[in-house]
Amino acid sequence: MTAAPLNEDDRDMLALQGGDESAFTSLVSRYEGQLFGFFLRNTRDRQLAEDLVQETLLKVYNQSWDYLPRGKFRAWMYRVARNLMIDDHRKRSHDALIRAAKGSRDESDDAMARIAGDLLSPPEVAHGSELADIVDELLGQLPTEQRITFVMHHTSGMSLPEVAEATDVPLPTCKSRLRLAREKLRAGLARYGITTDSGADGT
Repeated sequence: MTAAPLNEDDRDMLALQGGDESAFTSLVSRYEGQLFGFFLRNTRDRQLAEDLVQETLLKVYNQSWDYLPRGKFRAWMYRVARNLMIDDHRKRSHDALIRAAKGSRDESDDAMARIAGDLLSPPEVAHGSELADIVDELLGQLPTEQRITFVMHHTSGMSLPEVAEATDVPLPTCKSRLRLAREKLRAGLARYGITTDSGADGT
């Protein structure tokens, strides 16, 4: 039986294991922005998000020899990212995960628009940036693992099996966390008088 061809991530990781530094540059280019959006959505702190991106990529580089090319690089990388973020949170005396976001909005606005589109009926999505602010605020109120699951699936575009592997939980647990996150977000939006599209689940 012929083995399935390697995907781009696995080819780069094998090249990196073979000493090709340009392969790491390729991985950084592909995932740096996604990781930043993931961390920013969860930490609410731009500088912390940037630092965690660098830590994650450095760890990917240093642990490249531990990676097995099974087509699951993204889940493996996000598990590293999640663990670093949780470790950082535990080291801080204040709650880095729920502090109000500082500074101006950036490229993550597009991700918030996608999230709003998954939760809301089309007339409500038309409210634009004000609605994105509300969704952003409500995300900060979710329990950590529910928020991480939601952000991985919606912002980072990961499939539920990928999220389950990255967070090291069974797929049913992952689905339950995502369902609870959506229910809480919809309930929060309802408090603002915003109608949600209960039929959209984005899975």
